[in-house]
Amino acid sequence: MAASVFGRRARLRAIGLTAFALSAMASGMALAQSHDRASIQAQVAQRHDTAVKALQEWIALPSIAAEDLNAKQGAEHMAKLAREAGFQHVEVVDTGGKPGVFATLDAGAATTVGVYFMYDVKQFDPAEWSSPPLEARIVDKPGLGKAMVGRGATNQKGPEMAFLTALHAIRDARQNMPVNLVLVAEGEEEIGSPNIGKVVLRPDVQTALKKSIGVFMPMGLQDPEGAVTVNLGAKGVVELELVADGKTWGRGPSKDVHSSLKAMVDSPAWRLVKALDTLVSEDGNTITVEGFPKPAPLTAEERAQIAKSVGARDEAIARRTLGVPRWIDDLSWEKANERLVSQPTINIEGLVGGYTGPGGKTVLPHRAVAKIDMRLVPPMTRDGAVEALKAHLRKRGYGDIAVNVSGGYDPTTTDAASKLIQAQVAVLRRSGVEPLLWPRLAGSYPGFVFTQPPLSLPAGHFGLGHGGGAHAPDEFFLIESTNPKVQGFDGAVMSYVDYLYELGAAGSGTAAKQAGEAAGG
Repeated sequence: MAASVFGRRARLRAIGLTAFALSAMASGMALAQSHDRASIQAQVAQRHDTAVKALQEWIALPSIAAEDLNAKQGAEHMAKLAREAGFQHVEVVDTGGKPGVFATLDAGAATTVGVYFMYDVKQFDPAEWSSPPLEARIVDKPGLGKAMVGRGATNQKGPEMAFLTALHAIRDARQNMPVNLVLVAEGEEEIGSPNIGKVVLRPDVQTALKKSIGVFMPMGLQDPEGAVTVNLGAKGVVELELVADGKTWGRGPSKDVHSSLKAMVDSPAWRLVKALDTLVSEDGNTITVEGFPKPAPLTAEERAQIAKSVGARDEAIARRTLGVPRWIDDLSWEKANERLVSQPTINIEGLVGGYTGPGGKTVLPHRAVAKIDMRLVPPMTRDGAVEALKAHLRKRGYGDIAVNVSGGYDPTTTDAASKLIQAQVAVLRRSGVEPLLWPRLAGSYPGFVFTQPPLSLPAGHFGLGHGGGAHAPDEFFLIESTNPKVQGFDGAVMSYVDYLYELGAAGSGTAAKQAGEAAGG
């Protein structure tokens, strides 16, 4: 009898706790879904000038990892921006390289979302720009509207500032934050993120991220006509230098000498050129490195995604924007995009050796360098690609050429059915945009650290708005759009507001479902 009473009490207590849990989950879901959007939007408009000025100030502080410029200041400024946006715990993390930033915002929500930022930018030559790259001037862009021109404007400070502004607006409108946030920022993305794991996989950071339903990076994803591509992955990358040096080779000069001596002295520069020629086919378009990992073929679903996407985009605009008269092998628009998604590349970023100033200087250089990036697709890995390159050079008799890897990482893949991606699709459709699912971003970011074990999380990019010129002169981010289909800065901010509330609703629904399943058990 006693056992029966105790058992009944235990069951009643369990039912009561389950009911409480279900009630809490339901309340959390309602909290995530209900908010005064108009009030938030009013705060976004009110904050516009302040946010634009904050973006200009951020652009004026370039942190350039490749030049060892402003890493400490860049990390501290990133931490300051996070604190101002409402993150309660913010710390600068020593990586042994450029510092990272780890921050958490506890909203007491049922759902946690990870956010990845980069605070570093690419190098620039002011002489190539139409306005100073650190002044972040707002200029008229014909056919687009008013845009901010500056290094980092679109890659990635503009979208990131729009996201931070969304947090300010939600708080200023006295609305409940729909999700908890875990922010990871780094200052080495532009050199291949060599130390990203020292931030993300630190035990406390890893624990915080494991609570999340996925990680996303803010990005202005609209093209000039307003279309949005939802990326289901990204290529990996390896950044390296190939160095031919007379001293290491044991032939050629150990210092620059007069070019007349080429008649009797070997040339490290020519040696590098000959070695480079073995890496690709005669037209430079097919990798010929022996043992280089092979890409997986496109699936039928991926081909269908590409076909739908290219059908919705204007090839003529793409060619004009890129300044490209034709694609590789005169491929069709669709076949060129299939190649963009599916094929790895070995690209020469730059060749440096001897004299490169005005006029001639008759020298035979003792050293020549090729700056290389290799883009990777599944199932390739960074380490596998590097080892294949080294083995190939050794086999071809170029083992003396140094392979100096500065950074890199594996490609990523995220399931289209994940809540992270489905929330993007839902927000875009409500915004009147039919999203175009895209198998893999041709560019790279260190999403592997989130998608691979031990975290194994969905990861991607999200955000409305438009920008261009990443890594190039006159980089820009649209502030005021003249095309109603393309969002300016405030519209980009609201896309993050909508995304956060959608993620909160999706996550709360999952929690409620799990609690219900536990009750049923």
